[in-house]
Amino acid sequence: MFTNDIIGSPRADDGITEDPHMIRLFAQGLPPLGVENATARERRLTIGGENDTPARNLARLVKEVAENEATGMNVSVIYRLDRYLRGGDHRPFLEAGFPAARFTEPHEDYAHQHQDVRVDPETGKQYGDLPEFCDFEYIARVARVNGAALWSLANSAGMPRNVRVNTTALSNDSTFYWDPPVGGEEAVDGYEVVFRATNAPFWTDVIDVGLVNEVTVDLSKDNVVFGIRTRSVDGFRGVAVLPFPVS
Repeated sequence: MFTNDIIGSPRADDGITEDPHMIRLFAQGLPPLGVENATARERRLTIGGENDTPARNLARLVKEVAENEATGMNVSVIYRLDRYLRGGDHRPFLEAGFPAARFTEPHEDYAHQHQDVRVDPETGKQYGDLPEFCDFEYIARVARVNGAALWSLANSAGMPRNVRVNTTALSNDSTFYWDPPVGGEEAVDGYEVVFRATNAPFWTDVIDVGLVNEVTVDLSKDNVVFGIRTRSVDGFRGVAVLPFPVS
């Protein structure tokens, strides 16, 4: 789920600072305890998976598919539920167990948010969310980011289920198992193992492993963060899933 909340202009309240080709995307870390119980949270923390929640892997996919010439935008993924002192409609979806994230303009003018439309009689400052303050070219670019993300998700083959990493014995390689997405593998052309350094924010490497449900790669699970994702018959990638230990 995506919410586009405070999308009107890239210009800050000083009237000068602006980033017309940037959109912020807020993505929560640890899921609420009502979604992931204490045992699952402890396992996630033990393996260093607090930065690879469904919401953050969703945000990684958005950045991957929506930063291009067609959108003309940079997606600034922020690893945080929301801005300080603010909230958004994505939160109840997260609390219900759905991956969700929030798009928000890069700089905010608080005189245009949650204000009665008025003019301050002393300063002459105009308050209120009015069309004259909207940058419609910017809004159109943000719409393209949404379109690219939604199109990619809709055309993907979904996410593999029950993704596991074998921890039955000490080993310098890594073996993964997974089940097909909901709906089966008719739309799946193959699977990919993605990985990155533990201190890197986004996936940096991809291994095409074909149409299998088990694979061993010559990389230590201790040294990098792994994810497993689908590749559809039309070449669309799905959201990567963090493997949890099985022993």
